[in-house]
Amino acid sequence: MLGKLKALFSVPEPTLKPTNTATPAPASITAPAPAPIPPAKEEDKPSEKQAEEKEEDARPTGNEVQAPLPPVVYSRYVDDTLREVVKDLRKRTKIYKEKVIDPYATSPEISPPVTPVLRKPDYLRKQEMDRIQAEEEAIKKAEADAIKAVEMAKKKEEKAKAEAEKKEAERLKKEEEAKAARDASFCPMISFSFIDTILKPIEDAMDTVLGNTIDPFTDRRYIGWLTVVSVAFNYNIWFTPVRLVFPFHTPVTIPFWIIADILVDIVNVIDIIIWKPRLQFVKRGDIIKERSVTKPHYRETTRFRMDMMSIVPFDLLGVLFGFSAIYRLNRLLRIESFFEFSDRLESIMAKAYIWRVGRTIGYLLFMLHLNACFYYVASEYLGINSSKWVYNGEGTAYLRCYYFAVRSLINIGGLPEPTSVSEICFQMTNFFIGVFVFSSLIGQMRDVIGAATQGQTYFRASMDGCVAYMNMFTIPDLVQNRVRTWYNYTWDAQGMLDESMLLETMPLVMRTAIGVDINFATFDKIALFQGCDKQMLVDMLLRLKSIIYLPGDFVVQKGDIGKEMYIIKGGEVQVVGGPDNSIVFVTLKAGSVFGEISLLQSAKDGGNRRTANVKAHGFVNLFVLDKKDLVDILVHYPNSQKVLAKKGRKLMKAKGPAGANIERDKKKGMMLFGPKPPTPKMARMFGGFGKGGFLEKLKAAQAKNQEENQ
Repeated sequence: MLGKLKALFSVPEPTLKPTNTATPAPASITAPAPAPIPPAKEEDKPSEKQAEEKEEDARPTGNEVQAPLPPVVYSRYVDDTLREVVKDLRKRTKIYKEKVIDPYATSPEISPPVTPVLRKPDYLRKQEMDRIQAEEEAIKKAEADAIKAVEMAKKKEEKAKAEAEKKEAERLKKEEEAKAARDASFCPMISFSFIDTILKPIEDAMDTVLGNTIDPFTDRRYIGWLTVVSVAFNYNIWFTPVRLVFPFHTPVTIPFWIIADILVDIVNVIDIIIWKPRLQFVKRGDIIKERSVTKPHYRETTRFRMDMMSIVPFDLLGVLFGFSAIYRLNRLLRIESFFEFSDRLESIMAKAYIWRVGRTIGYLLFMLHLNACFYYVASEYLGINSSKWVYNGEGTAYLRCYYFAVRSLINIGGLPEPTSVSEICFQMTNFFIGVFVFSSLIGQMRDVIGAATQGQTYFRASMDGCVAYMNMFTIPDLVQNRVRTWYNYTWDAQGMLDESMLLETMPLVMRTAIGVDINFATFDKIALFQGCDKQMLVDMLLRLKSIIYLPGDFVVQKGDIGKEMYIIKGGEVQVVGGPDNSIVFVTLKAGSVFGEISLLQSAKDGGNRRTANVKAHGFVNLFVLDKKDLVDILVHYPNSQKVLAKKGRKLMKAKGPAGANIERDKKKGMMLFGPKPPTPKMARMFGGFGKGGFLEKLKAAQAKNQEENQ
């Protein structure tokens, strides 16, 4: 092999012609390299001995001059590559020579893996074993992961429990320290143990009436009691300024004021002792319903301290210093009870905007009330009837001052001109306060009314947009009138255009509760779903969509593709037929179901085609269940799926499959052409002229003879 490569790629050295010694030899000229000689065949190759003799003959003699010329290299890359190849071949030759000497020497190539050749049954058996083994490994892995997850959850739970216990211990420790600090302070907190002992029989007696605790958000009795507390607070906040300013404390009226004050104070005391300690509260996500916990919780709040300060009887100072309403200013600290009453009342009212409007008007009247009191104080300070601007002392003082406050704050005009600096300052302050207060109240009133009519505004905007669209494309008036009728009836019937928009914002638990309360009783009475899982019915309730049809609308038509099932929520539908659908076969009322056959059957043999025409008789409100939703639900309830499939087959058998009707219609159509004539006897003798008949046999025999001749 090396000899072949040398013969193929070696470049012969150029030889110089002999020159005369007398004559100086010119510069040697390099002869061009001869073309490479093609490799000779095996027979033509000379032996190594002959090659050596030729090389010796070709060597220059003493008389010849040999010039050291470098080898001619046409491509350095090819030359380097060939040298590497020669080097690798020599190394490989050496290795194989050693392998010939030592047969146990390893080969330089990596032996490929031996692929076992199995028969088909063995191969299938091996695949099945591998599959079973993989499944077992997957199951073991899943079990191990589940065990690990349970252990991790258990560790997390134990850790959370330990942290909670630690926090609770720290909290108790802090409470004990705070209690010790309060006990050691100069003014310790009041201990109610003595009062609790006295009031315990009363509290136990009230347990039979109010219960151990009260839900402050849903218990109507508590909201009713808050109404009484709110009236007591309004008595204090409205009459205290009036009694301070106007001369309403006379020997005749003082006993009545004292009785009213005592009654209001009794209401506040009952609220603090009986009602507030029973209010439930949320602690770490749990609703606390034990009075032994709710009472200390209430007494630890800031509101309890404010309530206690509000019932301190400063009125007793009137015995020493004279009867005055100034001693009742601490009753105004119970303002939080009024705001609580406002929030609770809004939560239970069907039209809460009515209360919001009334409350805003009350704020306005109260601001005028305070301004009337300040005007009377200013008139007394400057001197009653001392000028045209102040109160002149005629008539009822409160009404005259209130009239001035209305004209001043609302900036009606026509007021007497203030003359002194005090009058000018008071009037300017009135103007500024009036602009600010009334602009705020008007803005609040606008928001209240806007929120109250938000749904109506959306309805009008939707209807106007639809009418504008129809006018732009010149829709016929008949269609436009039907669209307007649908909008108006839908809004009047359910107060919104789409019920699902309202329920989408609620969590799943709330939507389920609403759906069950409204529709489950009707849904459970449907014969089609009797025997199905109750939870499946609940899931179906969440997928129902409400839709309203106008009188005369076709809900379904015979032959249409059925993708929905309908449940009548309200109104009536009629199953009609005949040439012009004037024949009424049956009338379906609320709670009935139709369209279930197309929903329960597949498209095979036309099973999903509508089998009847159903028309709305008057306005009809329907629940629609889509076929895709039903299939998604039945995946999780295989037993219910079997029950519905069985009922669907019974319904199809009772009404006849669509494929049978097609065949029957086909036979009726063929009867118009009469019976098919019989085949002639001569044709029957030769086997007929159709496929496999006499002519076809003759053609086959002729083709066979032609092939034999060829």
